[in-house]
Amino acid sequence: MFGIGMPELIIILVIILIIFGAGKLPEIGAGMGKAIKNFKKATSETENKEPEKIEPEKKE
Repeated sequence: MFGIGMPELIIILVIILIIFGAGKLPEIGAGMGKAIKNFKKATSETENKEPEKIEPEKKE
């Protein structure tokens, strides 16, 4: 996982806990979850969407 082990993750979590406090962590987690969900939705929509074909206009 990006070369980050368990000790590094614990240190990062402790630093985040000190900076934001225990009260803000659920809000931050919910916000990050929504952001990841929206990002995945946006990337899957572009993969599934078929590019529109542009047809030249016919001159009469």
